[in-house]
Amino acid sequence: MHAFDVLGDPVRRRILELLAEGEQASGAIAAVIQAEFGISQPAVSQHLRVLRESGFATVRAEGTRRLYAVDSAPIQEVDMWLERFRRFWNQHLDALATELARGKRERMARDGTGKPTANESTEKEKET
Repeated sequence: MHAFDVLGDPVRRRILELLAEGEQASGAIAAVIQAEFGISQPAVSQHLRVLRESGFATVRAEGTRRLYAVDSAPIQEVDMWLERFRRFWNQHLDALATELARGKRERMARDGTGKPTANESTEKEKET
């Protein structure tokens, strides 16, 4: 199965998001996925199998539990493929950053204090 076929499924993407937080027991993954997507435990197991067989996840046994983790190799391959397209969005993001900085400077100049507005202060706190 092609990497984008694997990642094209929202359930599998969500499972990978959970695994990105760290190793997870299959039961814990199933509980979250069942609650969020309303699918059965066997359906979750099928998605885990697809992730395992496509190389996106690894599994190890610990007693009776099965612990899943992300295997970064296929994700790195997707990242390498996307590299050729980054120039399209990086230019736009750079332009957006420039416009935001310009607007901030203009607001500070109009205010006359040289200090950020209350809203800008709140935004700055969120960044840290």
